[in-house]
Amino acid sequence: MDNIKIFWICGILLVPVVNPTLQYSIISDNYFVEAQNSGDVDLLSTCAGTYCMDHAGCQNCDFPPDCKYGEEVQVNCTANSICLSPVSAKIKAKCRFCWQIEEDEQECEETKHCMSWDTRPVRTTCRAKPTVYCMGRRVFFKNVRCRWSNGYSWSKTLFLSVTLGGFGADRFYLGLWKSAIGKLFSFGGLGVWTLIDIVLIAIGYVGPADGSEYI
Repeated sequence: MDNIKIFWICGILLVPVVNPTLQYSIISDNYFVEAQNSGDVDLLSTCAGTYCMDHAGCQNCDFPPDCKYGEEVQVNCTANSICLSPVSAKIKAKCRFCWQIEEDEQECEETKHCMSWDTRPVRTTCRAKPTVYCMGRRVFFKNVRCRWSNGYSWSKTLFLSVTLGGFGADRFYLGLWKSAIGKLFSFGGLGVWTLIDIVLIAIGYVGPADGSEYI
């Protein structure tokens, strides 16, 4: 009775009306638990009020328990209850867990606050794309190489090194302030430092101070 409003006008009982906000809240709470179990709480906003059959994450799919990795199987998928039309369909998919999908089938968060020249892998969060059907959690951790860009251009850096390298313009641009000031007051090491920097920048040895990659 908490979800039902009863209206009286002049002592006449009107038809009970279900409060849609409360009803939606109950469904949302249930689905939030399901989304949390799948590892992707963002699915709540993605799937709510849509038909969901175009988004694999909005469906509950039953893979054969004895399927082999990489084998193409037929799975029965049902749109979640929060969707507009919770229908079922048979889908062809590969037998694999979500963390086993190809790189072009996943979306990963950009790795930052790490040095691009560091060979040690860093952990990031990835999720299966909406069109990819897979088993297990659709959101997973993955160790990747540190690769991110902050807008520093390699061609612009090389141009500054060739034209204004004697004044430390290339290193100022990269955020290497200490060496840039030393290069400025030494007039590019009387030309020697400038020539060395041109080579080092050309081969990518000298990069941005924040550890990002060139664009």
